[in-house]
Amino acid sequence: MFDSIEDVQTALAEQRYFAGRAIATTVFLSAKLGKPLFLEGEAGVGKTELSKVLAATLGADLIRLQCYEGLDASQALYEWNYPKQLLHIRLGETDSGPRKTTDRELFSDEYLIRRPLLEAITSDGDVPPVLLIDEIDRADEEFEAFLLEVLSDFQITIPELGTIKAKHQPTVVITSNRTREIHDALKRRCLYLWIDYPDFEREYEILRTKVPGIDERLAGQVCALMQQLRQEDFYKKPGIAETIDWGAALMALHKDELDAETVEETLGCIFKYNDDIEAFREGNLVALLEQADVNKAM
Repeated sequence: MFDSIEDVQTALAEQRYFAGRAIATTVFLSAKLGKPLFLEGEAGVGKTELSKVLAATLGADLIRLQCYEGLDASQALYEWNYPKQLLHIRLGETDSGPRKTTDRELFSDEYLIRRPLLEAITSDGDVPPVLLIDEIDRADEEFEAFLLEVLSDFQITIPELGTIKAKHQPTVVITSNRTREIHDALKRRCLYLWIDYPDFEREYEILRTKVPGIDERLAGQVCALMQQLRQEDFYKKPGIAETIDWGAALMALHKDELDAETVEETLGCIFKYNDDIEAFREGNLVALLEQADVNKAM
């Protein structure tokens, strides 16, 4: 897939994802060793975006399994289309009497509903798909154990059809916002990477790329202020996604620099909880803006 770590950085940059050396190295080793990527970090730092960009870079399909509390094997793996099976049985009942419907007819590929895990395993495209298992920390520990079994051999057994093994191992990316600890057994099968908030220079580069045409001074102020806000004790610190949203919002308002009134009017782009908004308002906004200008100048 990639000849070097530098190739990874170049390929991701072409998709407008600016990866540092640590991210590029882990992606490179994951491709070479055929190991899943396990990405941890705060929400909004680019974990899910990395998997999307990786799929685009490889020219592969992205198959996403969004985890949530109560997710079970049938919702992640496969289900039988029971309404369609029932219809098949009823259509088999003719005027000449009921016709016996065999299990072979009812439990065939025609009635199988593929969920993300099975879809990734049975993919027969030229390029193996990228399987994104997003926010594994939201799922229950029982599902985590089930996932561990699937990722061990990339095969599943459907009682009615037999064992199905992946022809080509998919590229697997697992993300976690660390709302709970993930079992070591799952992490040991992956290459681990903690994705942190970007530094000022990286965030500035990302913002200028994702929001074309944004004023240089404004972009510098936005990134500097975001860097300061992440040093404060907010419930949900703004991530790079909020930086991009805020920059786009300021562009839509035809702003070319930050002032107290503009920040106050657009707080909904920065924070997602009212407690954080109130805590921000209690601070010294003027001092923050002045410091943002100083940091930007530096």
